[in-house]
Amino acid sequence: MRRAVLGDVHVDASNASITPETVDFQDFITRYAWGEVWTRPGLTRRERSLVTLSSLVTGGREREIAAHVRAALTNGLSRAEVSETILHTAIYAGVPAASAGFAIASEVFAELDADVQEENHQGETDG
Repeated sequence: MRRAVLGDVHVDASNASITPETVDFQDFITRYAWGEVWTRPGLTRRERSLVTLSSLVTGGREREIAAHVRAALTNGLSRAEVSETILHTAIYAGVPAASAGFAIASEVFAELDADVQEENHQGETDG
């Protein structure tokens, strides 16, 4: 589930950075967050992404927001729905938290757009 939601690059990077001090934490996250909570039948992956984004923005967990913006897109949310989630969160978590969330989401959107443009350019030069 972790790979399906966050992608191979993210998971491989996380696994590569495991140290003797973090091995138990990585095992915990893999088993409980991804093996038990994200696989429960009560919410769809799409709904879990909405809740996760809102929680991360609320908690000021800026380091995790970018990964979960990507995950939300993977799980079927549109960019507009990601933005709407952050805007809605502003009412309950505060404008500064939402402002940071928007800034991070915008960076992710720009990176994804640049990747698409690069792929399109590669296709033009290869053909």
